[in-house]
Amino acid sequence: MKNLKTIVFAIAFLGTILAASAQRTVVRVYPKHGTVVTKVIKPKVVVHKKTNFYFADGIWYKARGKKYVVCAAPTGIKVRKLPKARSVVVVNGRKLYKYRGVWYKKRGKHFIVVTV
Repeated sequence: MKNLKTIVFAIAFLGTILAASAQRTVVRVYPKHGTVVTKVIKPKVVVHKKTNFYFADGIWYKARGKKYVVCAAPTGIKVRKLPKARSVVVVNGRKLYKYRGVWYKKRGKHFIVVTV
């Protein structure tokens, strides 16, 4: 009987640990501006006011030599696609899209960075 109680306790304990780990939430935040990275996976080049910006997974970069520096999303810049994890929010009657703290509005086939 003592062994049965030990086994039941062990199963309940492991179940609690597994349930707690299954409830983890991953929060994607925009990296700090000025962060330097050496590699960006499949960036899209977007030219805005004669400056090249690189866009990958919702993060905006500028090139510095062979590296990339995280920068603020320039207001008015257009992108064709946003990641599917974006949020749709209605602000003052306007339908806006938010991803990693950057706000976009849809105009035609493009998403344009706006300030809210």
